[in-house]
Formats: sequence, C-alpha cells, structure tokens
Amino acid sequence: MADTELLGESTATGGRSEGPRGRGRTTISDNVVATIAGIAIRETEGVHSVGRGASKALGAVTGRMPGSSGSGSSGARRAVKVEVGEKQTAIDVDVEVEYGTPIHELADLIRTHVTDAVETMTGLEVVEINIVVFDVHIPGDDDEDDSGDESGSRSGGDSPRVQ
Repeated sequence: MADTELLGESTATGGRSEGPRGRGRTTISDNVVATIAGIAIRETEGVHSVGRGASKALGAVTGRMPGSSGSGSSGARRAVKVEVGEKQTAIDVDVEVEYGTPIHELADLIRTHVTDAVETMTGLEVVEINIVVFDVHIPGDDDEDDSGDESGSRSGGDSPRVQ
C-alpha cells in the first residue's frame, strides 16, 4: 500500500508539491491500483477477458448486470495482482486474447495503457507488468472449451511432446 506524506515532495504526485507542508497523508491501497490496471487492460482492443476461473466468471457476470460498465471493478481486483510500495508498483495479470491479435504487440499495448492509467491516476511509478496469455478466444467457441479435456487433443497419449 502506498503511504505518502505531503512534505515538500510528494511521492503520490510524482514529486510535485500539492500544498503546504504537513497538510496530510495520502494512502493508495492495492485494490485501487488493481482496479485501475484491470479497467485499462479490459479497454485494450484485442483482450477478450482478464483472469482465469472464478475471477473471469465474476467479471463476465458483473459485466452483464444492469448499471455495470462492463469493467467489473471487483473482478478487476481479483484478476490483477499488484504489489504497491511507497513510490512504485508492480502488476501481474492473466489475459485471454482474441484470435488473430499479434500477442507481442498486444502485450506492449497493455503495458502502455496500464502504465499511463496507473501513473496518471496515482503518481506511482509502474516498474513491471507481467502478462500471462493463458488462452486464445476463437469466435464461435464460447462455452465449448470450458468443459473439455485439453489432454485429449494431444496425439501420442499422455507423454509430453516437448520439454
């Protein structure tokens, strides 16, 4: 959790003083950073979903609820893991990408969007964003692969083909 005091140089505002000395402290919780990052990721074209399992399902359900923005802030917090220090933050996220999207370009775009959003809104320096692409969404395959056994698609039995 970022905990900053406004004593001339504020770590929460990138070194700019926001007021007279000793006017208070600003604390930015991990959940705030996770929510900002999750929304920035979901707004990136080419990302189908954020998070796996329960966090992915929760995000899909909250995205369909009336009055929901589709960003699902509680789902964003569960799908995005963050570590927040006094001046810096590191972010880990799992994403499912749309088929046909160049993954290396999407990863760069996610890092840019998240860095811009988090640094602008919190003043924290984003030092690392680790992205795990765990699946590719193929249009028309919507609920089919959730119950399927992935090992059945491999030829040659149960032994691994690559090491």
